[in-house]
Amino acid sequence: MGSSPPDTSKTTKLERYNSYIRRVNSTKLLQASSKLLFRVTLLVALVLILFFTLNYPPISDNPHHIHATNNLFSSAFYGSGAGWEKQVRHSSTPRRPNGFSVLVTGAAGFVGTHCSLALKKRGDGVLGLDNFNSYYDPSLKRARQKLLEKHQIFVVEGDINDSELLHKLFDIVPFSHILHLAAQAGVRYAMQNPLSYVNSNVAGFVTLLEVAKSADPQPAIVWASSSSVYGLNTEVPFSEGHRTDQPASLYAATKKAGEEIAHTYNHIYGLSLTGLRFFTVYGPWGRPDMAYFFFTKDILQRKSINVYVTQEGKEVARDFTYIDDIVKGCVGALDTAEKSTGSGGKKRAPAQLRVYNLGNTAPVTVAKLVGILESLLNVKAKKHVIKMPRNGDVPYTHANVSLAYRDFGYKPTTDLATGLRKFAKWYTSYYGIESRVKKEIQSDD
Repeated sequence: MGSSPPDTSKTTKLERYNSYIRRVNSTKLLQASSKLLFRVTLLVALVLILFFTLNYPPISDNPHHIHATNNLFSSAFYGSGAGWEKQVRHSSTPRRPNGFSVLVTGAAGFVGTHCSLALKKRGDGVLGLDNFNSYYDPSLKRARQKLLEKHQIFVVEGDINDSELLHKLFDIVPFSHILHLAAQAGVRYAMQNPLSYVNSNVAGFVTLLEVAKSADPQPAIVWASSSSVYGLNTEVPFSEGHRTDQPASLYAATKKAGEEIAHTYNHIYGLSLTGLRFFTVYGPWGRPDMAYFFFTKDILQRKSINVYVTQEGKEVARDFTYIDDIVKGCVGALDTAEKSTGSGGKKRAPAQLRVYNLGNTAPVTVAKLVGILESLLNVKAKKHVIKMPRNGDVPYTHANVSLAYRDFGYKPTTDLATGLRKFAKWYTSYYGIESRVKKEIQSDD
């Protein structure tokens, strides 16, 4: 008989068992590795979140639609270098006896730029703060920044909601005054992006006041309110004693809220606060979202313009105020601002609380504004007369400035035709437009 074939079943079973053990071990190893990798990833993510939270400033004064081009690192980083601190100190140091040291928020804005230049020119120390958001063309803000740099005015790129940055600036410089002009402007845009107004005009103002109340010494504060607070008021001319409890727009409501917040911080903490109600400011380096500015652009480009009338068909009029007059009012308010009375975050005595109209006292219809521009630009406007939409705009503004005249000699001197001529000269120069514009604009001194 032949021999039996070798029994391989035991060997096969052993190999299967070993293979099974290897798979089990491999699975366990893979699971352990996955858990370890997950934990490491989670730890790294938490560290990164903590890092970004601590070291990055708020993106913008306007968190929803508007992009602000802040520096990559927050104040803890970009504000820690000796060179940066030297720039801050140098810009803030007054060059005249008893000169002010002024923090100007919104310094790369229209009014902020002009006020900063005026203060620096007379020998005050000026430090700017701006977040360069994109509500309108940031390149115009950057051009203003370059203009300020030429006059040794340093603009810190940051946000008024960044309390860490504000505290750091006050640690470096004992500011005597704050000129608070940073805000989300514009009546119509509030319908598109309402929260940006609350973030800038309410939360930003409170953040600034929180830092100011704890500063030693406390600065005196002059800040921009708005003629829009008069809202549906029908008494004319608008006087500071008139009712302001009927705002017609969210923008107006946030500015009115600012006035009430100012009262609170004055009452509790002894901060000296002066609110200025600006009336339709215009002039060189102005805001592109303002009618006189985009009318000029569209007229030169032969585009039609919308000229509003009221729902009843009446003409719309504004108390257009030239920028140089507004600057005189801002400086006058700073010069007459009394010192804050608090220390250590506590009020020691009653402090100054004021509000003033800064206007031109001579309302001009939008139709007349267009007529002046047509004459200056030597171009006939393609006018499209339509009824004013219900978007928060008011049909008429007219300032009574007797209070500002009494307290710091405010007296506007520039009529609309003169002011627009200066604006048109700047506009055509800045945007490189020459051919169609009347020669007298270019030769105007």
